Amino acid sequence: MSIPVVDFAAYGLSEKDVTDEQMHNLSKQLETAFTEVGFVFLKNTGITEEEVDRVMDMSKKFFLQPDELKQPFSRKSFANNPNHGWVSLETERLNPSQPGDLKEAFNTASLHPDMKWPSGAVTGFQEIQTHFFHRCKELSLRVLRVMAHSLGLDPEVFLSAHRFIGTDENGSTLRCLYYPSVNREKVKEGQLRCGEHSDYGSITLLFQSSEGLQVRRRSGEFICAPSIPGAVLINIADLMQRWTADQFVSVVHRVLLPPVGDSSTRQSIAFFVQPDDEALITCCDSSNKYPPVKAGAYLIERFNDSYGRN
Repeated sequence: MSIPVVDFAAYGLSEKDVTDEQMHNLSKQLETAFTEVGFVFLKNTGITEEEVDRVMDMSKKFFLQPDELKQPFSRKSFANNPNHGWVSLETERLNPSQPGDLKEAFNTASLHPDMKWPSGAVTGFQEIQTHFFHRCKELSLRVLRVMAHSLGLDPEVFLSAHRFIGTDENGSTLRCLYYPSVNREKVKEGQLRCGEHSDYGSITLLFQSSEGLQVRRRSGEFICAPSIPGAVLINIADLMQRWTADQFVSVVHRVLLPPVGDSSTRQSIAFFVQPDDEALITCCDSSNKYPPVKAGAYLIERFNDSYGRN
């Protein structure tokens, strides 16, 4: 199993419309990828390498500051959206049975006008994050439309449940991730840069600066996901697997520690697409394979697992 690469140029962000034939071809390719692998690389999406680099450069400036300058922007310090903000090293355990992950993150989870944003050494942080959030949102909606087509569904089945992306009624999050160099003498047993997990929502868009991500095959072994310049890696998340009654598969993945002697850092940007908080997710084939669940409540449960229940 390797991760398929699909040319999305026909429905990239610069295209206003897509022909029936192009939609048919795209939907067939995504259906194969998401039913067999759970992951796909999309190239020619309209999101450029320059845009990605701008976000990574700005977020790295933020992460390289002393912790006391990042502390005022900590996750859970924003009343209207507790998932917004900085996540410090080892705070999150995506595999709750193992030690905290060796990564930092900044979650752009709210675009509310009253939010407080980093400034000073990171001038332009809000503008760059917000612009990229909207670009990812637009691409996500196009991918969801193709996915609905591949299942023979009305696109509104998915799109109507994602109307509030970018508001506090939807948990979609643009997440900048920074993996500092690893001190082997301090690593705890079982600790990884990012523990084994599956994502929570509908789909995830991932932009990565280097290799390191591993994806679990159906046989149970992990394969390394390459880093393809200019391509976005998209995967199915758990609510979408429920929604499609297991037609699309949400796959476990992780980020290992670098090899011994490798002191390099790693960066990535993930856009986690969530249905609206009040969206009721039921199996779209009308089966009762999974009980109905509200997207917002489901997300909170998953956060409780990865951040600890307190």
